[in-house]
Amino acid sequence: MELSRVEQRYRAVLAVEAGARVGEVAAQVGVSRQALSVWRARYRAEGLAGLADRSHRPVSCPHQASVQVETAVCELRREHPRWGPRRLLFELEKAGVTPLPSRMTVYRILVRHGLVDPKARRRRREDYKRWQRDAPMQLWQLDIVGGVLVAGADGQVAEVKVVTGIDDHSRYCVLATVVARPTGRAVCAAFATALAEFGVPDEVLTDNGKQFTDRFGKGGEVLFDRICRTNGIRHRLTQPASPTTTGKVERMHQTLRRELLDTGEIHPDLAAAQAALDRWRTDYNTARPHQALDMATPASRFRPVPDDERALLPLELPAALAVVPSPRPEVDDREPDLSPPPTASDPAAPVPVAVPWTGGPVEFERVVPTSGNMAVAGRQFWLGPARAGLTVTFWADLDIIHLTIAGARVKTVRSHLSVNDLASLAARGGRQAGPPPLPPAEPGAALEVDRTLNKAGVCTLANQWICVAEVLGGRRVSIRIDGEHLHVFDPTTRELLRTKPNPLTYDQARGLRGVRPAGPPPRPSVEPVTVQRRASNSGIIMVVGQKISIGRHNARRTVTIHVAETTITIDLGGGELRTHARTTTQPVTKIKVQRPPKAASVS
Repeated sequence: MELSRVEQRYRAVLAVEAGARVGEVAAQVGVSRQALSVWRARYRAEGLAGLADRSHRPVSCPHQASVQVETAVCELRREHPRWGPRRLLFELEKAGVTPLPSRMTVYRILVRHGLVDPKARRRRREDYKRWQRDAPMQLWQLDIVGGVLVAGADGQVAEVKVVTGIDDHSRYCVLATVVARPTGRAVCAAFATALAEFGVPDEVLTDNGKQFTDRFGKGGEVLFDRICRTNGIRHRLTQPASPTTTGKVERMHQTLRRELLDTGEIHPDLAAAQAALDRWRTDYNTARPHQALDMATPASRFRPVPDDERALLPLELPAALAVVPSPRPEVDDREPDLSPPPTASDPAAPVPVAVPWTGGPVEFERVVPTSGNMAVAGRQFWLGPARAGLTVTFWADLDIIHLTIAGARVKTVRSHLSVNDLASLAARGGRQAGPPPLPPAEPGAALEVDRTLNKAGVCTLANQWICVAEVLGGRRVSIRIDGEHLHVFDPTTRELLRTKPNPLTYDQARGLRGVRPAGPPPRPSVEPVTVQRRASNSGIIMVVGQKISIGRHNARRTVTIHVAETTITIDLGGGELRTHARTTTQPVTKIKVQRPPKAASVS
């Protein structure tokens, strides 16, 4: 029968008291001599009760939170049930509580007193790509949220919407306007109010709502796009079904619901709802600390556009929004403007007048789809997926079509449109066009065309083969026809790639497909071309038709070579560089070496 611990200790102590040696008894019991001596001392002092198990809890715990701190945490939590451990810790530090507990200590206090439910934490997804602009007023995120309850004139409770906007860098709420119906004009009126109050941001990010874009409609320009275009704002759109792209404004919606909308308060009218929203917005911007900003307030990081810079870029709005409501102040000592934004039924609001097309060039807008390939009047215009969501302005007549983005020309092609096509485009949202983005070319002036090189790096101009470079095979390039030379350059960076003799006359060049007046001359690259070569068995490499020996000890070795206009620099690794004078004018036709052949297997 197994003995209890107290009985084992009692028999060991009796054996020692009877004259047995302490070491032998300790070995039999399986404890140290010191433990057995402690048992003897306790038995002599307290009797049999001294052999019972004792608590190992320390007498004192210096790092344990004091009763005063624990009480302060519980009182703050009961007073503000939505505050979590980080916010409670921030308020304790602001109140000067010392010593300050850790965040986990605050959490354990809340759990111990039943103020939070200790659920298992949900693991965060790690596949999100987090990003943030470097400075305020570089990007605004805009959206629409519901949940505001307003009592109607008939006694029925209606749900109205809120147009919201947040600065990406500072999380400053730049826009929070209650609208009865989230129409395109109501959203644009609220957006115009924010522009007048803070200035014009560089970019605006929205979802694909019909108030913001006609991306999945007919592809025309809505009023929001027009405001962005006339003020030089780049309008970015999210991919469908990707709310995490506008995650900052969505996170602000979560805070808005928890702190204001979830109360279920029914406001008597729109003005009362706007007043409550303004009070929340002021607290959100100036008093409420933000965890993503290291517990700083958004107002401490937000800076609107200075007044002197606003004068350089005046705010331009369509005629329908020419009268911008005065901005609502965010301080309590002034009376806020609670008037609702104008609606389509407002008789006092100016109405845009459509100008009929009377012939001549037409201007219209289209939004670049996700694929980057637009279709207009039976013809495709390739702009690339990188420009997806941007608004492109077309200037078209019977001879030429110019494509511009934010006032910058990105493409010019020969027109395929007829008079009927221009009339149809004008009737579907187009307008009478002004002067073209580029003036017509004068006789003898330089011209440009865009071409795609084939696999061998060759293209055709006026039925003549132009061999550019094999290394550029499959690449889209622009060609400047200037007198006796053809300058081949990258259409995006205008970096000069190759120069060839011009076999065309000016009349032939003027008749090329897609010809346009030339822009500024392309610039040559200041960087050398980097290639790879594998040395032969005797340590010799061949580059641009020039043989260079790097030594037999480097046989069959792959090295990196920088080919400049007058020099060839060989990187042998370990910081060793060899520079040789370039004696040939052959172009670089191969960048990387081929994979070495596999060794034959021996069975």
